Amino acid sequence: MLDNVAQYPTFLVFVAVVAAVVLTIALMPFWIKFLRSSHIGQQVRADGPESHLVKQGTPTMGGVIMLVAVLVVALVIGKYSPNIYVLLGATVLTGILGLVDDASKVIKERSLGLTPKAKLVGQFAIATIFCLVAVNWLGVAPTVDIPFICLLDLGIFTTVIPLGDGIAIPWLYLLFVDILLVGMCNAVNLTDGLDGLAAGTVMIVMIVMAAIAYRSDMFGPAVFAAALAGACVGFLWYNSFPADIFMGDTGSLALGMALGCLSVLTKTEFLVLIIGGLFVAEALSVMIQVFYYKKTKKRIFLMAPLHHHFEKKGWSETKVVVRFWIISGVLAALGFTIYFAQTLFGAV
Repeated sequence: MLDNVAQYPTFLVFVAVVAAVVLTIALMPFWIKFLRSSHIGQQVRADGPESHLVKQGTPTMGGVIMLVAVLVVALVIGKYSPNIYVLLGATVLTGILGLVDDASKVIKERSLGLTPKAKLVGQFAIATIFCLVAVNWLGVAPTVDIPFICLLDLGIFTTVIPLGDGIAIPWLYLLFVDILLVGMCNAVNLTDGLDGLAAGTVMIVMIVMAAIAYRSDMFGPAVFAAALAGACVGFLWYNSFPADIFMGDTGSLALGMALGCLSVLTKTEFLVLIIGGLFVAEALSVMIQVFYYKKTKKRIFLMAPLHHHFEKKGWSETKVVVRFWIISGVLAALGFTIYFAQTLFGAV
């Protein structure tokens, strides 16, 4: 059947969204029931907002079902595109890393799972493999486009290993991609602190990334991003306040890695910092808070990440989430506007 409709790529992208929504909504109740019967629940950080203590024991690892939905939809609809396998590989591997972290929290009954060093080593390894495969197999250029300003060539220091047809290692670009992917991975993870916050903002961002991929004639990444957006919508059905389940690091780390990988394939490595600007702000709030506290023993924010600061200021959890969705939508629209304007300008 798909062979007959393959000539309608726009339709298939929409089908990817709907299919991922339906699969996630359909499978999640069984997963929630299993987690509850197995007593697998979230361990809430003791130093977090007091209002979050009631969330202790809420089923976690909802990201497992999200990834299953994305895998099924992407492989069925986007099977004609080789780059979709690379995207899925990086995303699923990061999800597995997050799953190990989530499982460790449950087993040890604390809010901290794997050590930060262990998670970073895993994330950097996945990011490095993805970058080398993207450059050598998918033909991704080791450049970074800063719209309307310049095109940075980060492939000037490249080593070619004489294996097969040769494996190129563009050192500067590899370093840039590693930092970008690991940074985005952890930025989305930090954003996942309120019911519906990460899923809603990632949904918005993925819709824009799907549009960018589609306009760039990249069917596979467009389907992949659309499936991720759909999975987030389906997950929101159960994650909206008060949440029945959390995505856990299984979901948040995987979603962050997926966003970073999409930016590499669509050559929007710089624009993703605007499109995903909310995630960047959340990560920066933590970095600024830690740095300032070490220097002065004082805090700039009432609590970091940023969403907790506004909770401390008296905003309800729902108000923070909805307003952050709006901010994310504005930033994503701004990023897409810049991208669209550049494509028009370049076509003239």
